[in-house]
Amino acid sequence: MTLLVKAQREGMTIARVTPESAGWRYVGFAAYRLGRDELLYVHEAAREVCIVVLTGAVTIEADGQRFSSLGARDSVFEDAAPYALYLPPNVRATVRAERDAELGVASAPAEGRYGMRLIEPSQMKRSVRGKSLNTRYVCDILPQTEPAESLLVVEVRTPGGHSSSYPPHKHDADNIPLESALEETYYHRLDPSQGFAFQRVYTDLRDIDESMAVENHDVVMVPRGYHPVVVPYGYDSYYLNVMAGPQRVWHFKNDPAHDWIMQRDAR
Repeated sequence: MTLLVKAQREGMTIARVTPESAGWRYVGFAAYRLGRDELLYVHEAAREVCIVVLTGAVTIEADGQRFSSLGARDSVFEDAAPYALYLPPNVRATVRAERDAELGVASAPAEGRYGMRLIEPSQMKRSVRGKSLNTRYVCDILPQTEPAESLLVVEVRTPGGHSSSYPPHKHDADNIPLESALEETYYHRLDPSQGFAFQRVYTDLRDIDESMAVENHDVVMVPRGYHPVVVPYGYDSYYLNVMAGPQRVWHFKNDPAHDWIMQRDAR
């Protein structure tokens, strides 16, 4: 089974990962493209959902409320945060595109402890991570500091010629506070769109060791193991990460073979 989910070039559904298709327990993710006035229906009976408006603008009606003009960007590569809407289990949402739009829809198991809420761009923490050719730009959409039962959602922009999710790190062991067990998906975008990036997913024992050339709109599944991304010169990278696991906390372990990079950069 390959960890690479190739994008569909036509139709509303760009790519979709379910626990059943991935062979895991927690993370669900789908990316959609909507033309103006096109409708998307979102409903998960036993899972919480985070709808991220990647580009364009939409109106969302859910649980008797109407959220209009949700959308802050024409491109995911803009220096701006997105809008997002958190939905508890068993809430039906209707999304209508006010203009061409792209959405990421994340889901994970939940019992319904938290109510629906709009997450505005001004509420999201944005930061710079790494240094030199390891620099990337992070936006925390649904971090562990904000209410949710399972989901963690973050987006990352990486300049051309840089590495990201690097040094290689993993979060597949229930060993808190040193490491947490989280499944993860990467939804990749490239600018210009004909570009590609490289992602490797591998374990210490190499029972998983897959290197992939990812193109625009592809999804990479990370069930466990290290998962660095390298972006060729001339093309910028964006990815939307969705993580979930038995405990909603992000603790990671760097690959010991490459952790020396962090020690050098700390000097």
